[in-house]
Amino acid sequence: MSRSSRPVRWGILGTGRIAGLFVTGLASVPEAEVAAVGSRTQEAADAFGDTYAIPRRHGSYEALAADPDVDVIYVATPHTLHAANSLLCLAAGKAVLCEKPFALNAREAEEVVAFARARGLFLMEAMWSRYYPAMVRAREILAAGAIGEPRLLNADLGFPSRINPAGRLYNPALGGGAPLDVGVYPVSLASMVFGTPTEIISRGHLGETGVDEQGAIILGYPDTRLAVLYTSIRTPTPHEATIMGTEGMLRIGLDWHKPDRVTLNRAGQPEEVTHLPFAGNGYNYEAAEVIACLRDGRTESATMPLDETLAIMRTLDAIRAQWGLRYPGE
Repeated sequence: MSRSSRPVRWGILGTGRIAGLFVTGLASVPEAEVAAVGSRTQEAADAFGDTYAIPRRHGSYEALAADPDVDVIYVATPHTLHAANSLLCLAAGKAVLCEKPFALNAREAEEVVAFARARGLFLMEAMWSRYYPAMVRAREILAAGAIGEPRLLNADLGFPSRINPAGRLYNPALGGGAPLDVGVYPVSLASMVFGTPTEIISRGHLGETGVDEQGAIILGYPDTRLAVLYTSIRTPTPHEATIMGTEGMLRIGLDWHKPDRVTLNRAGQPEEVTHLPFAGNGYNYEAAEVIACLRDGRTESATMPLDETLAIMRTLDAIRAQWGLRYPGE
């Protein structure tokens, strides 16, 4: 898509909670228009369309993908459907923003990426954290060498939830467990800062439904750099992220995965806190990135490149293998 004054027309594939949050975020993006929604039933599509004033409602994902008045589709279905739904939309010639985790495993992710690249279509993982102003500022601080050489990273993400064997979080058939739901966040942060790990040491607890409920991960990199990560769907965690370097450290917060500030500490200098409140609900920033890429004719984002998405999926695969966590059909 070349630059034009016409809004970029979005289709929403899925009608769950995350889809609603994304549509709410799009309201803060002037160049975006929510044109259509698709669900597995007409009733669900109509209900979602009524709630968010979406003009066209499709009773199947196939009908949404075929809608000629949609430019890009946001895939907001459960983990196990991400690959198939993304392929469906790409096959119809649509650009795709796929909710994280990008797929169930690296094999699925590789298939989707290869398909998009073969057809020259835009594709991006919806790692919304990367586009917040505070996260952009964190990358700038690191690139400027303000903390010297980054050597250590600590990050966590977890929340308490009740065990429900049929629910998305605890059902293996739906890709349940901490690694794909919340573990992808700290793994992605470590990837953003250090790249692809050369060593993975981890321990996870598989609960009564067979999925991981909590885990601890150490990622090793060349030159002795280390990332120490925690993830859980059974206990709350502080939601803190700290990057430690040879000349200081950088904290991203308060909730680092949706940050509104960065704090720089250097020996002998006053603490520097930069407040960067975010507009909208935060989902607007990743949507704006997609629109910028489409306007510029780019098929992927330099901030969340597809090769990095694939590397993150391989890391998550390796972590699950160490825990003995396999999903049906793998």
